[in-house]
Amino acid sequence: MGNDDARVVEGAIPGDMAGERLDRAAILVLPDTGLRGRRRLIEAGRLLVDGRARPAAYRVRAGEKLAARIAARPEGEFRASDIPILFADAAYAAVAKPAGLHSAAIACGGGQSLEDLLPELFPGRAAGLLSRLDRLTSGIVPLAFDAASGERYRRLENAGQVAKTYLAVVHGGIPSPFVVDFRLDMADRAKTRVLRTADSDPLRQTRVSPRAAKGGLTLVACRIAKGARHQIRAHLAASGHPLVGDPVYGRGEGARLYLHCARLESPVLTVTNQPPWSLAEAARTVESDALEKNAEQDTNGVG
Repeated sequence: MGNDDARVVEGAIPGDMAGERLDRAAILVLPDTGLRGRRRLIEAGRLLVDGRARPAAYRVRAGEKLAARIAARPEGEFRASDIPILFADAAYAAVAKPAGLHSAAIACGGGQSLEDLLPELFPGRAAGLLSRLDRLTSGIVPLAFDAASGERYRRLENAGQVAKTYLAVVHGGIPSPFVVDFRLDMADRAKTRVLRTADSDPLRQTRVSPRAAKGGLTLVACRIAKGARHQIRAHLAASGHPLVGDPVYGRGEGARLYLHCARLESPVLTVTNQPPWSLAEAARTVESDALEKNAEQDTNGVG
């Protein structure tokens, strides 16, 4: 696959994925990469099946090994100047993380992170993350400048005095607000499993309110308290409303996950940040993806 500075991610096709197109099955080794991104890797010869290049439409077989060669660390992809500081005082701060950037530093060349950029954002101050966003999610990340402030924030969070509101674009119509209280099993680090039993802890629930609708999509506000990994993405998908652009729980349309942490409210800081996308943009993404799929089906049906 070449000798550039990259790492290889591998995985074997399970039985229930046999017969899938390669560009769809590649989510096995590229869970945070959208459909178009996976296709680009295939076209560039950076995603192999049992050591051989295959087209995106190739139907995978159980037991075949996928190997994707991806950048080990995209140095310089983000600069400190790309991270707006939304709030800062003696104890706390909040910044706006762009999509595509990890929140926390990952060992062994896991990729660039917001945490890596904090010393440049706040010179001479020891800023620490108070919460994290998925790499594909944009929006508010709160910080503390000392251990005591961090502990205070976490006490407030555990007491239900911190509220986070995310804006998301989901599939389907949502006529009225609802609450998702399914329990979440996070034992698998790649994908959170939704259990069909209720969790009475309000810190783990997702409150969903519709804001606007267009072309079979709905812009929703999702309010959570403490939250859990992939909570909103998993809860919405389990409720029949996967997020547009979600490569793990949805259809992976386009190059963006339409999920943004837009507001954080607490006794120690309150911050608002608007998303870098719109409902209309999401609708265009879905329409373009549908046209592309129809063209593929027409091509596959020829002959």
